[in-house]
Amino acid sequence: MTSPPLTQRPAWNALTAHGRAMKSRQLRDLFGEDPTRGLRLHVEAEGLYVDFSKNLITDETLGLLAQLALESRVGERRDAMFAGEHVNQSEDRAVLHVALRLPKGTSLVVDGADVVAEVHHVLERMAAFADRVRVGAWRGHTDRPIKNVVNIGIGGSDLGPVMAYEALRHYAQRDLTFRFVSNVDATDFVETVRDLDAEETLFIVSSKTFGTLETLTNAASARRWLVERLGDEAVAKHFVAVSTNAAKVAAFGIDPANMFEFWDWVGGRYSMDSAIGLSTMIAIGPAHFYEMLAGFHSMDEHFKIAPILENLPMLLGLLAVWNHNFLGFSTMGVMPYDQYLHRLPAYLQQLTMESNGKHVTGRGDRVDYETGPVYWGEPGTNGQHSFYQLIHQGTTVVPVDFIGFVNSLNPLGDHHDLLMSNVFAQAQALAFGKTEDELREEGVDERALKHRVMEGNRPSNVILADELSPHLLGRLVALYEHSVFVQGAIWDVDSFDQWGVELGKQLAAGIIPELTSRAPVELAHDSSTNALISHYRSLKQNGRNDDDH
Repeated sequence: MTSPPLTQRPAWNALTAHGRAMKSRQLRDLFGEDPTRGLRLHVEAEGLYVDFSKNLITDETLGLLAQLALESRVGERRDAMFAGEHVNQSEDRAVLHVALRLPKGTSLVVDGADVVAEVHHVLERMAAFADRVRVGAWRGHTDRPIKNVVNIGIGGSDLGPVMAYEALRHYAQRDLTFRFVSNVDATDFVETVRDLDAEETLFIVSSKTFGTLETLTNAASARRWLVERLGDEAVAKHFVAVSTNAAKVAAFGIDPANMFEFWDWVGGRYSMDSAIGLSTMIAIGPAHFYEMLAGFHSMDEHFKIAPILENLPMLLGLLAVWNHNFLGFSTMGVMPYDQYLHRLPAYLQQLTMESNGKHVTGRGDRVDYETGPVYWGEPGTNGQHSFYQLIHQGTTVVPVDFIGFVNSLNPLGDHHDLLMSNVFAQAQALAFGKTEDELREEGVDERALKHRVMEGNRPSNVILADELSPHLLGRLVALYEHSVFVQGAIWDVDSFDQWGVELGKQLAAGIIPELTSRAPVELAHDSSTNALISHYRSLKQNGRNDDDH
């Protein structure tokens, strides 16, 4: 049984009318009418306290959003994903990142294979390898221990590991250096290895097919860099792979015994807790990595069983749909007030925008409503002295998730209380602003009055936890993973393909020989692309001629 098209569902139409009415309401009035609002409109679960009272919602809004989730069969879609059904429709695949964190001893059979057993086999191999590197038992070609680990990947094979490493750096082994190369711009690789000793450096090449152009280009440069210093025979001791293509891994010079596998049911942006997390495991150790997996799993279980309006991913996903589709807010800010989470917004950009940036439904029908909003952000308090001006007084309303912690991992004087005071103050200022009358009472000069008015009525969530730990990071990332799933289920899109990533790659593959050829080339692109290629070739050729002289 399929749901009717989204815009024909009763709850959608009721929310459309309700949204028009709510646009004229003020958060000041909603709080004034209900003194208990801030106490009522929160959910506390899995160590997270989520205050959503500063959204432009009423109890009626929440009821209609819950009804929309039921009419959209979000719960059934969730259960199908957890059961291993092929919910990635365009690629006819299961979507089983949730299996990456199922406890050992449980079972989930998909397409005839027990994927949990496979996952834990790889995890055990990862743990053994990570321990050998951490204690200095894995030796390089000249018998020196590894001191530097460089992860080479792109997309989820980079954003996940670098975000997790930065987030959990407090728990990392500090006599090891970790770096990450993703951009095919040579500067990324050159600056990464500039001060490294090849004898003490291990490269992790992360590519499912071992065919991703950017990753393999950087990996080839890394191989040349190593061979120039240590010789061809050193490659096997200084490279490992995270891949599924043993033949290509072996052809590169990596021993397939040092290849760590993952599966086609793991999307790149959902892979940080798979073998793609090998660099994370080496950094923080297997025990902490397993704690992170347990955190993921605890949020998975919460998502599976909690009632809709007590279910954190359901709630955040539904509020995102409300803000985007019914209030017209097309962008979403994620502002972590913890320096360790400074790469989280970039990670969530890929998770959300690659998942739900779609213009057709899972059945291939063109949508007639907005899908994925733009996600972006920066750590507090840095963002406050940069783009918060627009958030407070600009003409574009940006709903914000503020993420904060009760305890700092690095307590220093009053730093943390100052930091957290800004979380609460920014959410308060966005919601309630400051009126002309209030400014006059403060004695503000009339000439500056209108410039200093803050209209408020700008929604936010505050997500509060005890402290940033591996377990908490797992819960937090899973919260956003499942919130994205909820949004995609409402919009009826396939949140697990990413065909929009492919077209530019395909076109680039045709342009590369046109840029590198020294002989004249016949161009058959549009006039703009032809002109750009010709101008590039001309400048490049002139540069060669200058070099010849």
